[in-house]
Amino acid sequence: MLRLTSHPGAPLRGVFAPPGDKSITHRIWLLGLLNAGTLHVRHANIGADCVASRDVAAALGAAVRGDSITGTGGRLVEPGDVLDCGNSGTTLRLLAGILATQPFVSVLTGDESLRRRPLERIVEPLARMGARILARDGGRLAPLAIGGGRLRAIEHVSPVASAQVLSSVLLAGLGAEGRTVVELPGPARDHTERLLGALGVPLENAARAGGGRRVAVEGPRPIMAGERTITVPGDFSAAAFFLAGAAAREGATVTATSVSLNPTRTGLLDVLERMGATVTRANLREAAGEPVGDVTVTGARLRGVDVPPEWMPRWLDEVPAWAVAAARARGRSRITGGAELRVKESDRIASLVANLSALGIAARELPDGLEIEGGVPGGGQVEARGDHRLAMAFAVLGSVAGAPVVVDDATRIGTSYPDFGRELERLGGEAVMEEREP
Repeated sequence: MLRLTSHPGAPLRGVFAPPGDKSITHRIWLLGLLNAGTLHVRHANIGADCVASRDVAAALGAAVRGDSITGTGGRLVEPGDVLDCGNSGTTLRLLAGILATQPFVSVLTGDESLRRRPLERIVEPLARMGARILARDGGRLAPLAIGGGRLRAIEHVSPVASAQVLSSVLLAGLGAEGRTVVELPGPARDHTERLLGALGVPLENAARAGGGRRVAVEGPRPIMAGERTITVPGDFSAAAFFLAGAAAREGATVTATSVSLNPTRTGLLDVLERMGATVTRANLREAAGEPVGDVTVTGARLRGVDVPPEWMPRWLDEVPAWAVAAARARGRSRITGGAELRVKESDRIASLVANLSALGIAARELPDGLEIEGGVPGGGQVEARGDHRLAMAFAVLGSVAGAPVVVDDATRIGTSYPDFGRELERLGGEAVMEEREP
Protein backbone atom coordinates (compact mmCIF):
# COMPACT_ATOMS: atom_id res chain seq x y z
CA MET A 1 0.00 0.00 0.00
CA LEU A 2 1.33 3.42 -0.98
CA ARG A 3 0.80 6.18 1.58
CA LEU A 4 1.22 9.83 0.55
CA THR A 5 1.89 12.69 2.97
CA SER A 6 1.35 16.18 1.55
CA HIS A 7 2.84 19.17 3.38
CA PRO A 8 1.65 22.80 3.25
CA GLY A 9 4.01 25.24 1.60
CA ALA A 10 4.23 28.15 -0.79
CA PRO A 11 1.47 28.73 -3.37
CA LEU A 12 1.66 26.40 -6.36
CA ARG A 13 3.38 27.99 -9.36
CA GLY A 14 4.59 26.74 -12.71
CA VAL A 15 3.79 25.10 -16.02
CA PHE A 16 3.03 21.42 -16.52
CA ALA A 17 1.88 19.07 -19.28
CA PRO A 18 -0.84 16.71 -18.01
CA PRO A 19 -0.83 13.08 -19.15
CA GLY A 20 -2.75 12.05 -22.23
CA ASP A 21 -6.51 12.15 -21.89
CA LYS A 22 -7.84 8.91 -20.41
CA SER A 23 -11.22 9.02 -22.12
CA ILE A 24 -9.69 9.60 -25.55
CA THR A 25 -6.89 7.04 -25.06
CA HIS A 26 -9.42 4.34 -24.14
CA ARG A 27 -11.35 5.04 -27.31
CA ILE A 28 -8.28 5.08 -29.54
CA TRP A 29 -7.19 1.61 -28.37
CA LEU A 30 -10.70 0.16 -28.74
CA LEU A 31 -11.43 1.79 -32.10
CA GLY A 32 -7.92 0.85 -33.20
CA LEU A 33 -8.93 -2.76 -32.54
CA LEU A 34 -11.75 -2.36 -35.10
CA ASN A 35 -9.76 -0.34 -37.64
CA ALA A 36 -8.51 -1.89 -40.87
CA GLY A 37 -5.03 -0.41 -40.58
CA THR A 38 -2.52 1.00 -38.12
CA LEU A 39 -2.92 3.91 -35.71
CA HIS A 40 0.25 5.50 -34.34
CA VAL A 41 -0.68 7.05 -31.00
CA ARG A 42 1.25 9.98 -29.57
CA HIS A 43 0.94 11.00 -25.90
CA ALA A 44 -1.30 8.08 -24.94
CA ASN A 45 -2.21 7.89 -21.28
CA ILE A 46 0.00 5.19 -19.73
CA GLY A 47 -1.98 4.71 -16.51
CA ALA A 48 -3.30 1.30 -15.55
CA ASP A 49 -6.86 2.05 -16.72
CA CYS A 50 -5.83 2.76 -20.31
CA VAL A 51 -3.34 -0.10 -20.29
CA ALA A 52 -6.35 -2.35 -19.58
CA SER A 53 -7.98 -1.16 -22.83
CA ARG A 54 -4.76 -1.67 -24.78
CA ASP A 55 -4.29 -5.16 -23.35
CA VAL A 56 -7.82 -6.36 -24.08
CA ALA A 57 -7.45 -5.05 -27.63
CA ALA A 58 -4.34 -7.21 -27.98
CA ALA A 59 -6.15 -10.21 -26.49
CA LEU A 60 -8.85 -9.80 -29.15
CA GLY A 61 -6.45 -9.87 -32.08
CA ALA A 62 -4.97 -6.40 -32.45
CA ALA A 63 -1.22 -6.15 -32.97
CA VAL A 64 0.10 -3.68 -30.38
CA ARG A 65 3.70 -2.57 -30.80
CA GLY A 66 4.80 0.24 -28.52
CA ASP A 67 2.48 3.16 -29.23
CA SER A 68 1.00 1.68 -32.41
CA ILE A 69 -2.00 -0.59 -32.89
CA THR A 70 -2.89 -2.54 -36.03
CA GLY A 71 -6.54 -3.54 -35.96
CA THR A 72 -8.57 -6.49 -37.11
CA GLY A 73 -10.94 -4.73 -39.50
CA GLY A 74 -13.74 -5.75 -37.15
CA ARG A 75 -13.00 -9.50 -37.24
CA LEU A 76 -11.95 -10.11 -33.65
CA VAL A 77 -10.25 -13.22 -32.32
CA GLU A 78 -12.17 -15.20 -29.72
CA PRO A 79 -10.33 -14.68 -26.40
CA GLY A 80 -8.83 -17.71 -24.70
CA ASP A 81 -9.50 -16.36 -21.22
CA VAL A 82 -11.60 -13.92 -19.24
CA LEU A 83 -10.93 -10.30 -20.25
CA ASP A 84 -9.78 -8.26 -17.24
CA CYS A 85 -10.78 -4.58 -17.38
CA GLY A 86 -9.03 -3.76 -14.10
CA ASN A 87 -10.57 -0.66 -12.51
CA SER A 88 -11.81 0.80 -15.80
CA GLY A 89 -15.54 1.17 -16.26
CA THR A 90 -14.93 2.79 -19.64
CA THR A 91 -13.09 -0.31 -20.87
CA LEU A 92 -15.83 -2.67 -19.74
CA ARG A 93 -18.82 -0.70 -20.96
CA LEU A 94 -17.43 0.23 -24.38
CA LEU A 95 -15.96 -3.23 -24.93
CA ALA A 96 -19.34 -4.79 -24.18
CA GLY A 97 -20.79 -2.95 -27.18
CA ILE A 98 -17.98 -4.17 -29.43
CA LEU A 99 -18.17 -7.78 -28.26
CA ALA A 100 -21.95 -7.88 -28.67
CA THR A 101 -21.34 -7.91 -32.45
CA GLN A 102 -18.91 -10.84 -32.46
CA PRO A 103 -19.90 -14.48 -33.12
CA PHE A 104 -18.43 -15.93 -29.93
CA VAL A 105 -18.78 -15.91 -26.17
CA SER A 106 -16.63 -13.62 -24.04
CA VAL A 107 -16.48 -12.80 -20.34
CA LEU A 108 -15.59 -9.38 -18.91
CA THR A 109 -14.58 -8.73 -15.34
CA GLY A 110 -12.56 -6.26 -13.29
CA ASP A 111 -11.27 -5.53 -9.83
CA GLU A 112 -13.42 -5.47 -6.70
CA SER A 113 -14.38 -1.82 -7.22
CA LEU A 114 -15.44 -2.34 -10.83
CA ARG A 115 -17.48 -5.40 -9.91
CA ARG A 116 -19.62 -3.17 -7.66
CA ARG A 117 -20.46 -0.63 -10.38
CA PRO A 118 -23.84 -0.87 -12.15
CA LEU A 119 -24.13 -2.13 -15.73
CA GLU A 120 -27.85 -2.36 -16.39
CA ARG A 121 -27.80 0.83 -18.47
CA ILE A 122 -25.76 -0.94 -21.16
CA VAL A 123 -27.09 -4.47 -20.65
CA GLU A 124 -30.69 -3.49 -21.43
CA PRO A 125 -30.12 -1.83 -24.84
CA LEU A 126 -27.54 -4.42 -25.96
CA ALA A 127 -29.99 -7.20 -25.11
CA ARG A 128 -32.69 -5.45 -27.15
CA MET A 129 -30.26 -5.43 -30.09
CA GLY A 130 -30.02 -9.22 -29.84
CA ALA A 131 -26.96 -9.86 -27.65
CA ARG A 132 -27.21 -12.62 -25.05
CA ILE A 133 -25.87 -11.24 -21.75
CA LEU A 134 -25.59 -12.75 -18.30
CA ALA A 135 -24.38 -10.84 -15.27
CA ARG A 136 -24.59 -11.01 -11.49
CA ASP A 137 -27.39 -9.49 -9.47
CA GLY A 138 -30.02 -9.79 -12.18
CA GLY A 139 -27.86 -8.36 -14.95
CA ARG A 140 -26.45 -5.46 -12.93
CA LEU A 141 -22.90 -6.40 -11.97
CA ALA A 142 -19.73 -7.88 -13.49
CA PRO A 143 -18.52 -10.44 -14.37
CA LEU A 144 -20.44 -10.08 -17.62
CA ALA A 145 -20.82 -12.97 -20.09
CA ILE A 146 -21.67 -11.91 -23.65
CA GLY A 147 -22.86 -14.14 -26.44
CA GLY A 148 -22.55 -11.94 -29.50
CA GLY A 149 -23.58 -12.20 -33.12
CA ARG A 150 -25.71 -10.46 -35.72
CA LEU A 151 -27.50 -7.52 -34.08
CA ARG A 152 -30.49 -5.45 -35.09
CA ALA A 153 -30.47 -1.68 -34.94
CA ILE A 154 -32.56 0.04 -32.28
CA GLU A 155 -33.55 3.51 -31.17
CA HIS A 156 -32.50 3.92 -27.56
CA VAL A 157 -33.60 6.81 -25.37
CA SER A 158 -31.20 6.81 -22.45
CA PRO A 159 -32.71 7.82 -19.09
CA VAL A 160 -29.40 9.49 -18.17
CA ALA A 161 -26.90 11.61 -20.08
CA SER A 162 -24.14 9.01 -20.11
CA ALA A 163 -21.31 9.07 -22.65
CA GLN A 164 -20.48 5.45 -21.81
CA VAL A 165 -24.03 4.28 -22.57
CA LEU A 166 -24.07 6.21 -25.83
CA SER A 167 -20.65 4.87 -26.81
CA SER A 168 -21.48 1.25 -25.98
CA VAL A 169 -24.66 1.29 -28.08
CA LEU A 170 -23.02 3.21 -30.96
CA LEU A 171 -20.14 0.73 -31.11
CA ALA A 172 -22.67 -2.11 -31.20
CA GLY A 173 -24.45 -0.17 -33.93
CA LEU A 174 -21.32 -0.27 -36.10
CA GLY A 175 -21.94 -4.02 -36.46
CA ALA A 176 -25.74 -4.01 -36.48
CA GLU A 177 -28.09 -4.12 -39.46
CA GLY A 178 -29.76 -0.77 -39.96
CA ARG A 179 -29.77 2.65 -38.33
CA THR A 180 -28.92 2.69 -34.61
CA VAL A 181 -30.02 5.82 -32.78
CA VAL A 182 -29.15 6.95 -29.25
CA GLU A 183 -30.82 9.92 -27.61
CA LEU A 184 -29.43 11.57 -24.48
CA PRO A 185 -31.55 13.85 -22.28
CA GLY A 186 -28.70 16.25 -21.43
CA PRO A 187 -25.07 17.12 -22.11
CA ALA A 188 -22.40 14.38 -21.94
CA ARG A 189 -18.90 13.82 -23.28
CA ASP A 190 -18.73 13.45 -27.05
CA HIS A 191 -15.25 11.93 -27.49
CA THR A 192 -16.55 8.81 -29.25
CA GLU A 193 -18.42 10.82 -31.87
CA ARG A 194 -15.45 13.11 -32.46
CA LEU A 195 -13.01 10.23 -32.82
CA LEU A 196 -15.30 8.19 -35.08
CA GLY A 197 -15.62 11.26 -37.29
CA ALA A 198 -11.84 11.70 -37.34
CA LEU A 199 -11.51 8.05 -38.42
CA GLY A 200 -13.93 8.54 -41.31
CA VAL A 201 -17.13 7.05 -39.87
CA PRO A 202 -20.15 9.20 -40.80
CA LEU A 203 -22.57 9.97 -37.98
CA GLU A 204 -25.76 11.95 -37.65
CA ASN A 205 -25.50 14.21 -34.62
CA ALA A 206 -28.36 16.54 -33.76
CA ALA A 207 -28.74 18.80 -30.73
CA ARG A 208 -31.79 18.29 -28.52
CA ALA A 209 -33.54 20.48 -25.97
CA GLY A 210 -31.83 20.77 -22.61
CA GLY A 211 -28.33 20.26 -24.03
CA GLY A 212 -28.96 16.67 -25.06
CA ARG A 213 -28.32 15.16 -28.46
CA ARG A 214 -29.50 12.46 -30.84
CA VAL A 215 -26.73 10.44 -32.51
CA ALA A 216 -27.19 7.86 -35.25
CA VAL A 217 -24.95 5.47 -37.18
CA GLU A 218 -25.82 3.25 -40.15
CA GLY A 219 -24.50 -0.29 -39.89
CA PRO A 220 -22.82 -2.52 -40.55
CA ARG A 221 -20.02 0.04 -40.93
CA PRO A 222 -16.34 -1.01 -40.86
CA ILE A 223 -13.67 1.46 -39.78
CA MET A 224 -11.36 1.89 -42.76
CA ALA A 225 -9.08 4.66 -41.49
CA GLY A 226 -5.92 2.89 -42.69
CA GLU A 227 -2.62 4.17 -41.33
CA ARG A 228 -2.51 7.47 -39.52
CA THR A 229 -1.03 9.25 -36.51
CA ILE A 230 -3.23 10.56 -33.69
CA THR A 231 -2.02 12.87 -30.92
CA VAL A 232 -3.91 12.58 -27.64
CA PRO A 233 -4.60 15.93 -25.89
CA GLY A 234 -3.73 16.39 -22.24
CA ASP A 235 -6.29 15.13 -19.75
CA PHE A 236 -8.34 17.98 -18.30
CA SER A 237 -9.55 15.81 -15.42
CA ALA A 238 -5.93 15.18 -14.39
CA ALA A 239 -4.99 18.85 -14.79
CA ALA A 240 -8.00 19.87 -12.70
CA PHE A 241 -6.35 19.03 -9.36
CA PHE A 242 -3.45 21.43 -9.86
CA LEU A 243 -5.69 24.10 -11.41
CA ALA A 244 -8.04 23.92 -8.41
CA GLY A 245 -5.05 23.98 -6.04
CA ALA A 246 -3.86 27.18 -7.73
CA ALA A 247 -7.33 28.75 -7.57
CA ALA A 248 -7.49 28.07 -3.83
CA ARG A 249 -4.46 30.17 -2.89
CA GLU A 250 -3.67 33.84 -3.44
CA GLY A 251 -0.31 34.21 -5.17
CA ALA A 252 -0.62 30.89 -7.00
CA THR A 253 -0.59 30.55 -10.77
CA VAL A 254 -0.47 27.30 -12.70
CA THR A 255 -0.58 26.62 -16.45
CA ALA A 256 -1.61 23.31 -18.02
CA THR A 257 -0.31 23.02 -21.59
CA SER A 258 -1.83 21.18 -24.57
CA VAL A 259 -4.88 20.17 -22.53
CA SER A 260 -8.25 19.11 -23.93
CA LEU A 261 -10.73 21.99 -23.91
CA ASN A 262 -13.70 19.93 -25.03
CA PRO A 263 -16.68 22.00 -23.79
CA THR A 264 -18.34 18.84 -22.42
CA ARG A 265 -15.42 18.53 -19.97
CA THR A 266 -14.42 22.01 -18.81
CA GLY A 267 -17.27 23.03 -16.53
CA LEU A 268 -14.84 23.26 -13.59
CA LEU A 269 -13.25 26.33 -15.18
CA ASP A 270 -16.63 28.09 -15.14
CA VAL A 271 -17.07 27.12 -11.47
CA LEU A 272 -13.62 28.42 -10.49
CA GLU A 273 -14.27 31.69 -12.30
CA ARG A 274 -17.59 32.09 -10.48
CA MET A 275 -15.71 31.55 -7.20
CA GLY A 276 -13.30 34.39 -8.07
CA ALA A 277 -10.27 32.77 -9.71
CA THR A 278 -8.83 34.13 -12.95
CA VAL A 279 -8.85 31.69 -15.89
CA THR A 280 -7.18 32.35 -19.24
CA ARG A 281 -7.01 30.17 -22.36
CA ALA A 282 -4.33 30.46 -25.05
CA ASN A 283 -2.76 28.69 -28.05
CA LEU A 284 -6.09 27.22 -29.14
CA ARG A 285 -5.98 24.49 -31.81
CA GLU A 286 -7.31 21.00 -32.63
CA ALA A 287 -6.00 17.44 -32.12
CA ALA A 288 -7.78 14.09 -32.60
CA GLY A 289 -10.92 16.04 -33.49
CA GLU A 290 -10.76 17.79 -30.11
CA PRO A 291 -10.24 21.45 -29.14
CA VAL A 292 -6.90 21.85 -27.35
CA GLY A 293 -5.09 24.74 -25.69
CA ASP A 294 -3.17 26.04 -22.69
CA VAL A 295 -5.07 26.99 -19.51
CA THR A 296 -3.76 29.25 -16.75
CA VAL A 297 -5.50 29.59 -13.38
CA THR A 298 -4.47 32.35 -10.97
CA GLY A 299 -5.54 32.10 -7.36
CA ALA A 300 -7.63 34.49 -5.33
CA ARG A 301 -9.49 34.72 -2.06
CA LEU A 302 -12.32 32.55 -3.27
CA ARG A 303 -15.95 32.88 -2.28
CA GLY A 304 -18.39 30.03 -1.79
CA VAL A 305 -21.03 29.60 -4.49
CA ASP A 306 -24.09 27.52 -5.29
CA VAL A 307 -23.35 25.75 -8.58
CA PRO A 308 -26.38 25.29 -10.87
CA PRO A 309 -27.29 21.58 -11.13
CA GLU A 310 -27.52 21.82 -14.91
CA TRP A 311 -23.76 22.43 -15.00
CA MET A 312 -23.00 19.06 -13.39
CA PRO A 313 -22.69 16.88 -16.53
CA ARG A 314 -19.79 19.06 -17.72
CA TRP A 315 -17.67 18.58 -14.59
CA LEU A 316 -18.83 15.46 -12.72
CA ASP A 317 -15.35 13.89 -12.58
CA GLU A 318 -13.84 17.17 -11.37
CA VAL A 319 -15.97 17.44 -8.20
CA PRO A 320 -13.13 16.05 -6.00
CA ALA A 321 -10.82 18.74 -7.41
CA TRP A 322 -13.46 21.42 -6.81
CA ALA A 323 -13.62 20.32 -3.16
CA VAL A 324 -10.03 21.61 -2.79
CA ALA A 325 -11.14 25.10 -3.82
CA ALA A 326 -14.39 24.97 -1.84
CA ALA A 327 -12.54 23.95 1.33
CA ARG A 328 -10.49 27.19 1.13
CA ALA A 329 -13.31 29.52 0.04
CA ARG A 330 -15.07 32.07 2.22
CA GLY A 331 -18.57 30.90 3.04
CA ARG A 332 -20.63 27.97 1.90
CA SER A 333 -20.34 26.17 -1.44
CA ARG A 334 -23.13 23.86 -2.58
CA ILE A 335 -23.55 21.45 -5.48
CA THR A 336 -26.56 19.33 -6.51
CA GLY A 337 -27.45 17.20 -9.53
CA GLY A 338 -24.59 14.77 -8.93
CA ALA A 339 -26.30 11.52 -7.94
CA GLU A 340 -23.86 9.71 -10.28
CA LEU A 341 -21.08 10.58 -7.81
CA ARG A 342 -22.41 7.84 -5.54
CA VAL A 343 -21.57 5.06 -8.03
CA LYS A 344 -18.04 6.00 -9.07
CA GLU A 345 -14.91 4.21 -7.80
CA SER A 346 -16.28 5.12 -4.39
CA ASP A 347 -19.35 6.96 -3.14
CA ARG A 348 -17.63 10.29 -3.74
CA ILE A 349 -20.26 12.34 -1.91
CA ALA A 350 -19.93 10.33 1.31
CA SER A 351 -16.15 10.05 0.94
CA LEU A 352 -15.58 13.77 0.42
CA VAL A 353 -17.78 14.71 3.38
CA ALA A 354 -16.11 12.19 5.71
CA ASN A 355 -12.58 13.22 4.74
CA LEU A 356 -13.21 16.98 4.81
CA SER A 357 -14.78 16.58 8.24
CA ALA A 358 -11.69 14.71 9.41
CA LEU A 359 -9.63 17.78 8.44
CA GLY A 360 -11.87 20.19 10.34
CA ILE A 361 -13.91 21.46 7.38
CA ALA A 362 -17.67 21.46 7.93
CA ALA A 363 -19.30 19.45 5.15
CA ARG A 364 -22.74 17.92 4.74
CA GLU A 365 -24.10 15.25 2.44
CA LEU A 366 -27.08 15.95 0.19
CA PRO A 367 -28.86 13.16 -1.71
CA ASP A 368 -27.27 14.27 -4.99
CA GLY A 369 -24.48 16.59 -3.85
CA LEU A 370 -22.84 18.24 -0.87
CA GLU A 371 -22.26 21.48 1.01
CA ILE A 372 -18.84 22.69 2.15
CA GLU A 373 -18.24 25.54 4.60
CA GLY A 374 -14.80 26.83 3.64
CA GLY A 375 -11.91 27.83 5.88
CA VAL A 376 -8.37 26.59 6.42
CA PRO A 377 -8.24 22.79 6.50
CA GLY A 378 -6.28 21.31 9.36
CA GLY A 379 -4.01 18.32 9.10
CA GLY A 380 -4.88 14.71 9.59
CA GLN A 381 -5.38 11.40 7.85
CA VAL A 382 -7.93 10.73 5.12
CA GLU A 383 -9.12 7.56 3.42
CA ALA A 384 -8.86 7.37 -0.37
CA ARG A 385 -11.19 4.33 -0.38
CA GLY A 386 -9.55 2.93 -3.50
CA ASP A 387 -10.47 6.05 -5.50
CA HIS A 388 -7.68 7.73 -7.49
CA ARG A 389 -9.48 11.06 -7.75
CA LEU A 390 -9.99 11.26 -3.98
CA ALA A 391 -6.31 10.48 -3.43
CA MET A 392 -5.17 13.24 -5.79
CA ALA A 393 -7.65 15.78 -4.43
CA PHE A 394 -6.52 15.38 -0.82
CA ALA A 395 -2.86 15.34 -1.82
CA VAL A 396 -3.33 18.78 -3.39
CA LEU A 397 -5.47 19.93 -0.46
CA GLY A 398 -2.53 19.14 1.81
CA SER A 399 -0.45 21.72 -0.06
CA VAL A 400 -2.94 24.48 0.88
CA ALA A 401 -3.88 23.18 4.35
CA GLY A 402 -2.66 24.34 7.76
CA ALA A 403 -0.83 21.08 8.52
CA PRO A 404 0.20 17.89 6.67
CA VAL A 405 -2.48 15.66 5.17
CA VAL A 406 -1.85 11.91 5.03
CA VAL A 407 -3.63 9.98 2.26
CA ASP A 408 -3.89 6.44 3.55
CA ASP A 409 -3.85 4.63 0.18
CA ALA A 410 -2.58 6.53 -2.83
CA THR A 411 -1.88 3.41 -4.90
CA ARG A 412 -4.78 4.02 -7.29
CA ILE A 413 -3.24 7.29 -8.52
CA GLY A 414 -1.28 5.15 -10.95
CA THR A 415 -4.48 4.17 -12.76
CA SER A 416 -4.61 7.61 -14.38
CA TYR A 417 -1.62 9.81 -13.41
CA PRO A 418 1.56 7.83 -12.61
CA ASP A 419 3.67 11.02 -12.44
CA PHE A 420 1.30 12.89 -10.11
CA GLY A 421 3.53 13.05 -7.02
CA ARG A 422 6.54 14.33 -8.94
CA GLU A 423 4.36 16.88 -10.75
CA LEU A 424 3.05 18.21 -7.44
CA GLU A 425 6.62 18.70 -6.25
CA ARG A 426 7.66 20.43 -9.49
CA LEU A 427 4.87 22.95 -8.92
CA GLY A 428 6.13 23.67 -5.40
CA GLY A 429 4.26 21.13 -3.30
CA GLU A 430 5.92 18.63 -0.99
CA ALA A 431 4.68 15.06 -1.26
CA VAL A 432 6.33 12.13 0.49
CA MET A 433 5.35 8.64 -0.63
CA GLU A 434 6.14 5.48 1.28
CA GLU A 435 5.21 1.86 0.93
CA ARG A 436 3.41 0.41 3.93
CA GLU A 437 1.93 -2.94 4.82
CA PRO A 438 -1.79 -3.09 3.92
